[in-house]
Amino acid sequence: MGAITKLLWTSAFGLALATPALAEDTITVTSWGGAYTKSQEQTYFGPYSKETGAKILQDEWDGSTAKLKGMVETGQVTWDVVDVEPGHALQGCDEGWLDEIDYSKVGGKEAFIDGAAMDCAAATIVFGTIYAYDAAKFPNGGPTTMADLFDTQKFPGPRALRKAPKTTLEFALIADGVKPSEVYDVLGTPEGVDRAFKKLDTIKKDVKVWWTAGAQPPQLLADGEVVMTTAWNGRIYDAVKNSGKNFKIVWDGQGMDFNLWAQPKGAPHKEAADKFIAYTLNPDVMARQSQYISYGPTLKAAIEKVPADILADLPTAPENTKSAFVVSAEFWADHDEELTERFNKWLAQ
Repeated sequence: MGAITKLLWTSAFGLALATPALAEDTITVTSWGGAYTKSQEQTYFGPYSKETGAKILQDEWDGSTAKLKGMVETGQVTWDVVDVEPGHALQGCDEGWLDEIDYSKVGGKEAFIDGAAMDCAAATIVFGTIYAYDAAKFPNGGPTTMADLFDTQKFPGPRALRKAPKTTLEFALIADGVKPSEVYDVLGTPEGVDRAFKKLDTIKKDVKVWWTAGAQPPQLLADGEVVMTTAWNGRIYDAVKNSGKNFKIVWDGQGMDFNLWAQPKGAPHKEAADKFIAYTLNPDVMARQSQYISYGPTLKAAIEKVPADILADLPTAPENTKSAFVVSAEFWADHDEELTERFNKWLAQ
């Protein structure tokens, strides 16, 4: 789906505004769409509008920094709060197009789990890049390891992988026997990069779809176009919980990552945006999001409030982190351009 802008009327949630909204109380929050944004609507946007009378406009983006950076450089910023990835937070801080977060207003950096409180962005969720499969396609038992994703003899059928080197190369190395804890030590060498692409060579002909949007993987499984696909865990969980799909997540080798709130420099409603972000970084509020999508909270106090039956499906559940790695924002900030260029050339071969 392309970028859309829509007014989030709280009547859509069966709510009424507490007070008439003023222009300065209206903010634009930009996120990624799909099940993830729906969970934000249920956890944050709707309740916040009900409690404060503020209006929230929504926009959607694909993570391309060009538009966000261009807004700031031209002085035409229309987004007040943007849901970003760690790489955006690092780049935006270094290049000066994101504002720094004042953590004194939201409980301090120490209130967050490691890696979640970045200088120019505050994380709200932990998500996992995993792979999933259609259980109906493997009645005698499905894959259980990252190596199985690449084993087309034992588990035949078309695959889908993300059309990006990030996590795709890490998965290839883990499937080739690299320990998750050592994946960036290996990928940081020319030999390691060659090794990752050599492993990808082994399933290139079996990758039917290279996906670019988070909504694609569950749809590809549902349509029977592929038997397994890499995905963001929340999208698969949503398909299982809300659409009754018989999909299974393989947590082995998952890449744990964050989504974070950031504020573009020069945003038109900074004070109102500050209030919104502070509201979302309340542990009681944040803990509710895991009811709607299987992403883990980033505030230590919020994790303690997640019921045990919900925790089991989160990337942060102890059983799901045994062979996980944390996606390195620093590594990708340094190597994204060169590895994306090589990845695209490899795809075109």
